[in-house]
This record gives sequence, structure tokens and C-alpha cells, in this order.
Amino acid sequence: MILPMLPESTLNRIETPARYIGGERNQVVKPRGEVDLRVALCYPDSYEVGMSHAGLRVLYEVVNRRSDAAAERVFLPWVDAIALMRDEAIALSSHETGTPLAQFDLVGITLQHELTFTNVLEMLDLGGIPVRSADRHGSHPLVVGGGPCAFNPEPMADFFDLFVIGDGEEALDDLLDLLASLPDELARREGRADEARRELLRRCAEIEGVYVPSGYRARESAEGMLIPEAIDETFPPRVTRRVVNDLNTAPWPCAPVIPWTEAVHDRAEIEIARGCTRGCRFCQAGMIYRPVRERDLDTLVEQAVEIIRNTGWDELSLLSLNCPDYTQIADLIDRLHERLASERVSVGMPSLRVDTFSVGLADRLQRVRKSGLTLAPEAGSQRMRDIVNKDVEAEDLFASVRAAFRAGWQRVKLYFMMGLPRETDEDVLAIADLVGEVRRIGRETMTKGGYGRLGINVSVNAFIPKAHTPFQWIGMADPETLQRRRELLFSRLTDRRVSLSVSSGGSSVLEAALARGDRSLCPVIESAWRAGAIYDGWTECFDGERWHAAFGEHDLDVEAAARRSIPREAELPWDVIDSGVTREFLLRELDCALEGAHTPDCRAEGCNVCGMTALVADCPPVRWQGREGDRQ
Repeated sequence: MILPMLPESTLNRIETPARYIGGERNQVVKPRGEVDLRVALCYPDSYEVGMSHAGLRVLYEVVNRRSDAAAERVFLPWVDAIALMRDEAIALSSHETGTPLAQFDLVGITLQHELTFTNVLEMLDLGGIPVRSADRHGSHPLVVGGGPCAFNPEPMADFFDLFVIGDGEEALDDLLDLLASLPDELARREGRADEARRELLRRCAEIEGVYVPSGYRARESAEGMLIPEAIDETFPPRVTRRVVNDLNTAPWPCAPVIPWTEAVHDRAEIEIARGCTRGCRFCQAGMIYRPVRERDLDTLVEQAVEIIRNTGWDELSLLSLNCPDYTQIADLIDRLHERLASERVSVGMPSLRVDTFSVGLADRLQRVRKSGLTLAPEAGSQRMRDIVNKDVEAEDLFASVRAAFRAGWQRVKLYFMMGLPRETDEDVLAIADLVGEVRRIGRETMTKGGYGRLGINVSVNAFIPKAHTPFQWIGMADPETLQRRRELLFSRLTDRRVSLSVSSGGSSVLEAALARGDRSLCPVIESAWRAGAIYDGWTECFDGERWHAAFGEHDLDVEAAARRSIPREAELPWDVIDSGVTREFLLRELDCALEGAHTPDCRAEGCNVCGMTALVADCPPVRWQGREGDRQ
């Protein structure tokens, strides 16, 4: 009998019980006893957020393709359900079979965002697993982390047995192959000795892309940061990220699980490419997911048709860090419309580059129905766009929105950042000027009735320096400056057609402190969690005072950690991870940023010597010569 993750008697006492009942269409259920290895795939956020995560869907497909393993989903319950579970001693369990977390062989947890770190501890504790790796014994499951935050694993090093760095599809298969091949005294959790567990971790460390924190001691650097060093030759001095070279051979879920309740991204998805070489200097994903790899056109069309057939969704989203750079993007859109138009399936993609080529694509995309158009200028002034290497000009944006309004769009969303290196108040006010010009173009271009329905949504996020980027050495702007500039924007953007959203300073400061942290933050994170910090990424749940107290308890300052500038020559806690992009390249890009100098896309103008050729032989494997609308 398959059980829901919460008893039926509790469902009428909590918000949105559909989050917890399991039994969704396309879920894969392999009853206990039919497979040797059971894997819990955990997303440390709500069901609606976790069910939207493509990476979890991919790994669910990877594991369930195996005859010897089963993957089951686990999400963090909402706060009302957590309180009830603790009151009634209900263990966190899987959606597929109601299996408690502690009974799995491997517990994989996605680290998509720093503000979910305390959620990880909440999941482990609710599932009956000690939160610290050192407190786990031979019979406990292996707790594995992955995702972009694993590229600086040190703030969470004490809580994970190991991390998978980079693309997880092949690495997870290798981990399961290892577990399946081990002798009984290592493979079986029941009765496994503690020293057998330590031997198992040593063997895991031999897998490419796997980092085992217990194999590294923390040494204090001259700058006062804790630097991991291998305890012996078993553990590599640096762990090189795992890269899937051929995306066509990588699995993609064509029958994804359909949530009972509306997810954040409630639609079908196909990944058309992975990686980006545009070189935006603030963008961690653009650095750690190089090189660009594409799926073949025919493969994508067949995947799309199969997903729609298996789900019934009427919206298909194309996934990539920069969809318009897919070399056959126009042909792909035309082919998808040809195959799916009869079913009234619309095709969309995330935010577009600010150029006329992208608007032409958007027009092509939304033949079935027009929704909003999302563009990402990133900064208001050309000076700031040059600093971050965003190779677009204001006129590119104006030409884009002019073409969009003429084509019938009535809603535009614009993404910006605030607090970038060398930014001034004038640069921030330039955001308001840019938005004002977009509104003026709407009034000039649209019909009277259309202009009456014009909506401009402006989203401004605080810049947060991330590991493995050219800005990793630069501290975040201080909270007072960010607040003053926030007020400047609100005072300027008062038109009723403009909806302005600016990220709050408190959670952004915390994210910045965690993003470039070291192992000294492990006890801070645990203290904050024990004080009740969870769901820090949700405005209604975030409590900055808890975090200030947790940092102070360990003689640290969250704002000082966020604002800290790091000397160029300093050892970095995340140097133990080799992303493929070299320090020399990042420093060169930092110098270019401070000079406002442009670095071209390597696919159009030749290799920029970022270091990826040492990791991937054919880099970049996909070349293009630019298109109409691209600045050269």
C-alpha cells in the first residue's frame, strides 16, 4: 500500500493539503523490496517551488531508468505542516511510498539558493537524520549536495557527507554504481560499521566531480579565511567539476510528474542548450556552466511532442541561459509551432536579450497567444552595462519595445540590478530614465486603447557577489546605500503604469555573506536554524534579527561578511573547487570591468582563454558568427 507523506487525519488541518498526498500523474513507484537502492531527491523549499525545478526532474529520470534503483521526491513542508509534524512526531517522508527520509540509501539535496540553507537542516532533522555529518553513523544514508551553491560548499560542509560538483546526471549514476558494487559490509546500511562508512566516503572521493568535506581540514589563511586542505593523498587537492559533454546523450524527462496544485512554473519544458559565453561579469551561471552545449533540433522537437502528449500542458518553455543564442532557434520555433499549433500549445522562453533579433523571436514564439515580454537590460546607464559586460545599448532596448508594442504586446517586464561595483546614484536614476522612455515609446507607438492597458513591471535586485565570478573579490554595497537608492527609484517611478519591485536589503545581505563564506559559517547556520530560521527566501518568513544574533553568537558580523573585499592574491575557501574557469581569466575580467572594457563572446570572435579548453577538448563546440540585431 502506498501512503501519503502525511497521514490523512492531518490533511484537513493544514494549508493546501494537495502538497502532501502524492499519487500524481506520471510519478514512478517502485515498491519497497523490488530494488536494492532507494534515493530521496530533496528540494529544500515548498512543493510548488520544488516541482518547478528542472534539475530534480532530470535526476528523477536518471535514477528511475535504472532497474536496481528508485528515486522518490521529498519537499520541505510549509510552516503549518512542520509545526503539526513536530507536535505529532511525524517523520518527513517521500511522496511516492511514504518512506521516512532516514530509511533511504542516498539523500540528494539541491542547493539552488543560499537562502535555503536552514531549510536543508530542517529537512534532515524532520527526516530523522542528524544534521551534522560527523554525528551520523554507519546505518545513516549518505547525504549528498549538488547545484550551483555546491561550487562554494564550505558554508554547508559540516552538514553534507559529499557534494557533486557540476552536471549531476553521470556523477549520480557513478555513485549508484559504486554503492551497487560494494561488498555487503560496505553496501548494506543495516549493521554497517562507522569505519566502513568512512571507507565508503573515501571511495566516493575517487569519483570525478565528488567533494567529500570530511577529507579536508580547515586552515586559517593570512586573511583570516578558513581554507580546506586534503588530509591525505586519497583526497584530491582540487575537485574538478563534472561536465556532460554531449547533451544529446543526456536524459531528459518526457513524462514529468504533474503536480496536483499549481506550481511556480506550471508548464512543459525542454532544455535546448546548457552554458553561456556572453560573459556577463556578475553571472555565476555563465561561468560555472561553460561551455555551451546544444541539443539537436530533431531531438528537441520529438521531446516537445512527447511531453505535451504525456502531460496535456498547453504551454512549452525553452530552457537555456540565453535561448536566442541557440544556433537554430528560428527553425526550432517554426518546427514546434508546426507540430503543436493544432493543440493550441504556446511556446515561450525566459527573459530575452535586449535587441531586435530577440523581439523578432518573441513575435515568432507567441503566435498562439501573446503574454508578457521580459527583457533584461541589467543596468540603467551605459557605463554600468560596460562594467558588467552587458553588450547592449539603450537604443537596443528602445527599438525592442517599439517593435513589441507595434506587434501587439501590452505588458513588458524589465530586470535590473542595483549596487553594482562603481555604481553611483546617477547610475541608479538612469534606471528610472530608461523606464520613463519605455513608457513614452508606448504612448507614441500604441493605439489609444492599447496604451490604456500598458503595463511595465520593473524588477530591481541587489547585486550579490558570487564565487567563481570576476566580482568574487568585491564586497556588496552597504545596506544604507542600497536603501537610499531604493528610495530614489520609488520617488522617481510613480506612474501608475509602472509596477516597481526592489529586493529587500536584509535577505540580500545574508545571501551575500553566505555566498562567499567559509566553514566558520556552519555553526552560524545551525544556530540560526535552531533559533527558528527557515524559509529565509520568503519575505513573510525572513527574520534578520535571528541571523544577526546567530552571527554575533560566533563573534561574526553578517554585514561585514557581505561587504568584505578580498585581496586578489588571497587564497579563497572555494578554490578547492575547479570550475574550469581560471583565476587568471577572472582577474583579467575584473580589470576589464574596472576599465569599462568589453570582452566579446568567444563563439563569435575567438577564444578568450577562460580555461575551459583544459577541461573540455572541443570548446566551444557550437559556433556562430552573429546575427542581425547583435552588436559586434
